Amino acid sequence: MTATLDTQETTAGEIPSFEVTLKVRRFNPEQSDEAFWEEHTLTMYGTDRVLDALHKIKWDHDGSLTFRRSCAHGICGSDAMRINGRNRLACKVLLKDLNPEKGPITVEPIKGLPVIKDLVVDMEPFFASYREIMPFLVTAGNQPSKERLQSPEQRERYDDTTKCILCAACTSSCPVFWTDGQYFGPAAIVNAHRFIFDSRDEGTTQRLEILNDKEGVWRCRTIFNCTEACPRGIEVTKAIQEVKQAMIRRAF
Repeated sequence: MTATLDTQETTAGEIPSFEVTLKVRRFNPEQSDEAFWEEHTLTMYGTDRVLDALHKIKWDHDGSLTFRRSCAHGICGSDAMRINGRNRLACKVLLKDLNPEKGPITVEPIKGLPVIKDLVVDMEPFFASYREIMPFLVTAGNQPSKERLQSPEQRERYDDTTKCILCAACTSSCPVFWTDGQYFGPAAIVNAHRFIFDSRDEGTTQRLEILNDKEGVWRCRTIFNCTEACPRGIEVTKAIQEVKQAMIRRAF
């Protein structure tokens, strides 16, 4: 009787397992100029995410698999990749939600940025655009003697765009960014929005002049890929449109 009860308790508390096949796009410039697909079939659990499956491959099957990750809680943004053709954070996507019984789950690097190895891309072009829009508070005059205060309404005006974690999921989902190496991309514009509508900032004119360039905000085609890709739920397309409207009001 005791043995039966122990068995029942173990079964009741057990997390269901299932087989999943990950089809990962591999690229190693030291071995070949061509990328290729590699499949791994794994036993995973209902609580596992795509990142857990990548860890299992790296730790138990192939230590050469290369990808970025850090916090594993959707905050650092370092593990953005294309999962089943959509930009997502690997640490936020549960394997069971990808219908693994219907076929392999594809994992590949985000598009529009040079691939360094496997799932790791060169983020420098992305951060170059980010730096160009001056992502810091610009003020004039002497150092203040007290805090620069804001009302809750003033803070709420740009609250949505403060959520950006610079994962590049939005920018690398943009077809214009894929084909135009000079386009700032949605993330840079979102971060410009954060300061353009900050009541304490005095650099709005400079930022709008930068984004008014031919490769700036006017290259957006309002496709909404960026909004759909954002893991933080930022209304990216809306923010871009508000920056356009700010430019029109200033009548450059």
